[in-house]
Amino acid sequence: MLYSSADAWRAAPRKKVLVFGMSGLGKTHMAHLLRGSGDWFHYSIDYRIGTRYLGETIADNAKAEAMKVPFLRDLLLSDSIYIGSNITFDNLTPVATWLGKPGDAAKGGLPMADYATRQEAFKQAEINALRDTAHFATRAEALYGYPHFICDTGGSICEWIDPQDDADPLMQTLSDECLLVWIKGDDAHTEELIRRFDKAPKPMAYQPEFLTRVWKEYLNENKFLEGDVDPDAFIRWTYAKALAHRQPRYEAMARWGVTVTADQVGTLKSEADFVELIAEAINC
Repeated sequence: MLYSSADAWRAAPRKKVLVFGMSGLGKTHMAHLLRGSGDWFHYSIDYRIGTRYLGETIADNAKAEAMKVPFLRDLLLSDSIYIGSNITFDNLTPVATWLGKPGDAAKGGLPMADYATRQEAFKQAEINALRDTAHFATRAEALYGYPHFICDTGGSICEWIDPQDDADPLMQTLSDECLLVWIKGDDAHTEELIRRFDKAPKPMAYQPEFLTRVWKEYLNENKFLEGDVDPDAFIRWTYAKALAHRQPRYEAMARWGVTVTADQVGTLKSEADFVELIAEAINC
């Protein structure tokens, strides 16, 4: 690991961490807390995806939809209006909206072929954003003078690596740059995440093999054709399966760093609390 002991971590003049785990367990809460201290640079993978790697694609998709409306089409063609995405650390909706959901077009769904293409584009964007971690860690200090750095990853990080491979290139790159921190949830957290998702289903990125399998299962179980699928019903049905698919992958990734619990993260009130939490995790 980047820090050989709890004391080495506490004494480090430059602390660099990368947090991963299921969305909704506290990664962004932790990042906001540290950023608010004034000494930490917050590198958001999802923000980087939506601005650097998919920004133009997301804006073009919105323009394509606007071009279907005669009133907006005329304004766009005459350069009278501008359409862009207003992505912030706290509002990543443009990315999710572009990613979409498969199924009935009348209900906002995409044909599976188009959906799979977007999934692949997101995969490559996320891998590239993760590879940019070292660049931003260096940039944060050299350009802005931040002594510490936190990389706030998306929930799908586990989909693009081989967690069982000790020589996985992306994991090696990330662990060489940062201390990897897994935020682990328990069964109660999983149930709460499922409840929240059922109330407000949001697009997700899936490992291609997993997506192919669950899509076929859903069509077969319901005797549906592709156009019969309610997009929200499909992603609700898929969500618990996706969590179960990801959990062992996160657990395998955890050996590259340290583990903290979602309950512990929820009690953090200050940078000092965070430093001690990680020190305790290193000692375990």
